[in-house]
Amino acid sequence: MLREKFKWRPHKNESTDAEHRGGVTRNSEEGAVMALERRGDIVRSEHKGQPRGGRSPAEQTKPFKITKRQVYEAYKRIKANGGAAGVDRQSLQDFDECLSDNLYKLWNRLASGSYHPHPVRRVEIPKGNGSVRPLGIPTVADRIAQMVVKQVIEPELDRCFHPDSYGYRPGKSAHQALAKAKQRCWQRPWVLDMDIKGFFDSIDHELLMRAVDKHVKEKWQRLYIERWLKAPVEHPDGRLEERGKGTPQGGVISPLMANLFLHYVFDVWVEKHWPGIQFERYADDIVCHCVSEGEVKHLKQVLTERFAACGLTLHQGKTKIVYCKSSYYRQDYQETSFDFLGYTFRPRLARSRNGNLMVSFTPAISRKSAKRIRQIMRYWHLSRQQKLDVSALSNGFWSRVQGWINYYGQFGRGELRRVLFHLDEHIIRWAQRKYKKLRRKSRAIRWLRRVRRACPFLFAHWRLRVNDSWTIRAV
Repeated sequence: MLREKFKWRPHKNESTDAEHRGGVTRNSEEGAVMALERRGDIVRSEHKGQPRGGRSPAEQTKPFKITKRQVYEAYKRIKANGGAAGVDRQSLQDFDECLSDNLYKLWNRLASGSYHPHPVRRVEIPKGNGSVRPLGIPTVADRIAQMVVKQVIEPELDRCFHPDSYGYRPGKSAHQALAKAKQRCWQRPWVLDMDIKGFFDSIDHELLMRAVDKHVKEKWQRLYIERWLKAPVEHPDGRLEERGKGTPQGGVISPLMANLFLHYVFDVWVEKHWPGIQFERYADDIVCHCVSEGEVKHLKQVLTERFAACGLTLHQGKTKIVYCKSSYYRQDYQETSFDFLGYTFRPRLARSRNGNLMVSFTPAISRKSAKRIRQIMRYWHLSRQQKLDVSALSNGFWSRVQGWINYYGQFGRGELRRVLFHLDEHIIRWAQRKYKKLRRKSRAIRWLRRVRRACPFLFAHWRLRVNDSWTIRAV
């Protein structure tokens, strides 16, 4: 009976959140993927006659202090973000088939210093003006390795960044940059809207590594960052191209390196030489605010020389001087609008606090973004979805439309409403093809009005109301 009473039983589904000797807290989820490490344990030596009865503390067997937990946490982040396969054509699903072996192999190579990244697969994304945007896609293992380094060095680097740098930073967002730009456009009438030509492909490796050496202290972190920068690019035709500058736009650590590079090329330099200039920077999209036309022209000339000295080129067609015309600033100028983060800043009619009409320099969804949204709506081919009822039709694109509202609805919701209500026209066409009684368009419009009165929140864009207007606009 005593033997049965004290017999060991497996502790299934019980918490394992306890500290191992000399290590950090582990959990059962990680232990199922990779074997837990033994750190600080006493290992009995096979040789006799040694001090302390042949017992000696275990020594670090890897030259770099990278734990399996770091690799596993990085894998979970990459898994949540998703992404395409690299040059090895190994997707995240393929990587998960041998997850334990793949993660252990990656950790072993990272900790021993034998890790070398694969070439970066180059993909060309078409742009609206007919050109293409080069995108570099590392392999899944390389993305996990980059996430390991990023999670370690990002908190330290983020503390040194300028408060007016908003791109790819924890706790910062595009809406914050837009709100600050809107406020400063009311205070200063002149704006320098800058665009760097091929920024990610033009970053100077030597200058970037000097900044990395200043802030990144661990040898293995600097080693792997340099290897990622020098990793060759594989073109769609299979040709390998060695890279002497640039960082792949699409790499996990590339936005952080881009922020670090521009921190010294632009942020620190402007704060030192032009302390009165206000700016917002989101990665390589930069807006500067000036008080006079002479000041903004001089700033453009000086910054052109500054960027050229650091290996960067301002896009002459997209870099321009803009006058923020409004009821307070009434000077005539050829450029009175600019695009920033998918929004267009330009003079618009608005009401003051007293209820009077006025001209205000405010942002709203840009024409380019609106065109892209309308194209996506057409690609859905809603009129062909005859097997779905109206509720299923709504669920099919609810999240996408709600995402547009969340981003483009922060400023100028009236402009976004006019764009999204093109969706009603597609719904009307769907109803005309699905129901014989609604073949006439006027009947389909009346039907959609009845549906909206009965279920005002059936479609996400119906929540965008201006002056409580509930009329269906036939586009």
